Amino acid sequence: MSTHSSALSISQSPKRADSLADSFATSYAGVVAFIAVVAEGNFAKAGDRLGIGRSAVSRSVQKLEDQLGTRLFVRTTRNTSLSAEGKRFYEQCHPGVQRIVQAMDDMRELREGPPSGQLRVCSTVDFGRKILAPLLGGFREANPNISIELVLDDSPTDFTTDGIDVSFRNGRMEDSRVIARKVIPMQMVLCASADYAAKHGLPQNVDEIADHRGVNFRLASGRVSEWEFRVDGRSRKVLPNAMLTFNDEDLVLQSVLDAQGIAQMAAYQVGDHLRNGRLVACLPQYAPEDRGHFVCFLSRQHLPARIRVFIDYMTEQIRAMDLHVLHEDLQVNQAHAA
Repeated sequence: MSTHSSALSISQSPKRADSLADSFATSYAGVVAFIAVVAEGNFAKAGDRLGIGRSAVSRSVQKLEDQLGTRLFVRTTRNTSLSAEGKRFYEQCHPGVQRIVQAMDDMRELREGPPSGQLRVCSTVDFGRKILAPLLGGFREANPNISIELVLDDSPTDFTTDGIDVSFRNGRMEDSRVIARKVIPMQMVLCASADYAAKHGLPQNVDEIADHRGVNFRLASGRVSEWEFRVDGRSRKVLPNAMLTFNDEDLVLQSVLDAQGIAQMAAYQVGDHLRNGRLVACLPQYAPEDRGHFVCFLSRQHLPARIRVFIDYMTEQIRAMDLHVLHEDLQVNQAHAA
């Protein structure tokens, strides 16, 4: 009796869930279809991206929902949006699918030879225009199988939503999810044209900035960029009075060259003008701490070869440029202006 009861209890004990087996049962095609719908915004565009019909995408997602026992999308006649469960599922499965795609790309690149494929690169507008764009020809010549799309945008980079592979950013990096490799220092230099200095003089300390006309830069966030200085070992920020404000750094630079006022700009923008005397430096002794120009990419254990060679090429080429302005040179420059 006891033996029979024991056998019965064993046979009737609930079977433990096996996550690996459950994952095998869940259709990978359904997960890919689901992610494509999220990325494209609707089933029809997802079908176009995957090279299948809208109905096939819908069936794959429906099968996935049945297997998971939950609704992933809220569908109306006008739009498709993620349910609360769908958002959670996307956040958890999307990185895994990305890694699978990356692994397949890596294997394909190893098998097929030289790095190939498409790169989507984002940069701040002025750095991309002045520094990156002129280097693309040399990179393409060395890597003819890699195509590049360069997006110039001063807004923060959303790697996932915007499909960005590599981003070049200015300033201090605070996003722990992103790997940021410092390419070169980012010196900020307060400048005036030689003509402006001759007519109005130059500020001798930070307080005297208020007596001068500033040219301001409006950030992508809508906020006007403050000027930053290092005074007595502490950071000090100034928002100058300005008759001119632009959201384009080239226009800020041109206004300073035209003697319309003074502005604080990155050294890579003004280095040549400082060396040839068109611009003079103001208050180099109060220059802020270096903020850095960074090349950024997602935290991936295995970078595709096309991304790796692009990062290495750009880092080497940018560091070889004469973009760093020494403080001693600025002080000599200022003395000549005085």
